[in-house]
Amino acid sequence: MPCQPHRPNPGGALSILRALLVLLLLPAVPALAQDAAQNPGGAADTEALPLVYVLATGGTIAGAGEPGALTGYVSGEVPGDELVQAVPQIERYARVVTEQIVNVESSLITAEIWLRLANRINELFHQTEPEVAGVVVTHGTWTLEETAYFLNLTVRSEKPVAVVGAQRPPSALSPDGPLNLLNAVRVVADPTAKGHGVLVVMNEEINAAREVSKGNTYRVEAFRSGELGFLGYVDADRVVFYRTPTKRHTLESEFDVRSLTHLPRVGIVMSHTEATRLVVDAFVQEGYDGLILHGHGSGVATPELREGLRDAARQIPVVRTAQAENSRVLDEPAWLEDGIMAGDNLGPLKARILLRLALAHTRDPEELRRIFSQY
Repeated sequence: MPCQPHRPNPGGALSILRALLVLLLLPAVPALAQDAAQNPGGAADTEALPLVYVLATGGTIAGAGEPGALTGYVSGEVPGDELVQAVPQIERYARVVTEQIVNVESSLITAEIWLRLANRINELFHQTEPEVAGVVVTHGTWTLEETAYFLNLTVRSEKPVAVVGAQRPPSALSPDGPLNLLNAVRVVADPTAKGHGVLVVMNEEINAAREVSKGNTYRVEAFRSGELGFLGYVDADRVVFYRTPTKRHTLESEFDVRSLTHLPRVGIVMSHTEATRLVVDAFVQEGYDGLILHGHGSGVATPELREGLRDAARQIPVVRTAQAENSRVLDEPAWLEDGIMAGDNLGPLKARILLRLALAHTRDPEELRRIFSQY
């Protein structure tokens, strides 16, 4: 379920939720039926377990509404520490420390929150005592893929980060958040998760932050990586990976955000039948630093929109992306002559994030083209 608009909490629902939270959540963890076989008797020495931080930001996974209802809830109501406490099976896999970054629906996530998250994760990963094995970020699903990709470019460590959300709130019948949270902790606590970049862990599936997108509004299997596929799975017996991303990320990334307090502004323009240059001209007049074309076909635009983009490219960088998922856009000579570069196979949301970070470090067109080819 997507994050619902923030509205007053239904009368008394939050207090009812907190009283019944464990009873509502425990049935949603069916995979734990095999725990006795994989971890008999639980952890004998909790100090030997890996240390995992859960950074909570709100969303449906922290929503509250009428008990049993699938809709009409309020996102970002339940604190992160209550989410963790409601899944005691987490203690079998990791020692967990919870920090509340914000508690909002994910349409309210901003670049300032991204920077806080990235800097906090980098601080945690560079401390040596105690050593942090991994970080889980709980998040609303509306903008989850954007936050995950930003972290994929700005976390400077091979240690795993998993971004996790839910399609149903904790107060719903059969919520998916508890198992998603448990599996996210299992992934980042697992040594095999190192070096794969930032991950999105939901529905027992592991996706790469660069490639994942939300493909369904209501289904629990909402997040997909198109034809590129999952990185792996979180099964009852263990975490398994079958491939790894090849584009630059995390430890290999050049983007240092420690000194940044804001990011350049980049807008997205969509091509469609009868698309005009109106939106392009408005972005330029408002002083935006760059533009992303969400083009039809192979990343193209109507003649009038293309004319507007060509004029804009004389002042600010413009990057082409395609509307078809995972579709690669080529650096065709005619577009390059207009000063408009290709975004490879990034969708517009991810291309916008990459361009914002790139513009915070360089305005050189050749450097920008290099960045889009490597990331």
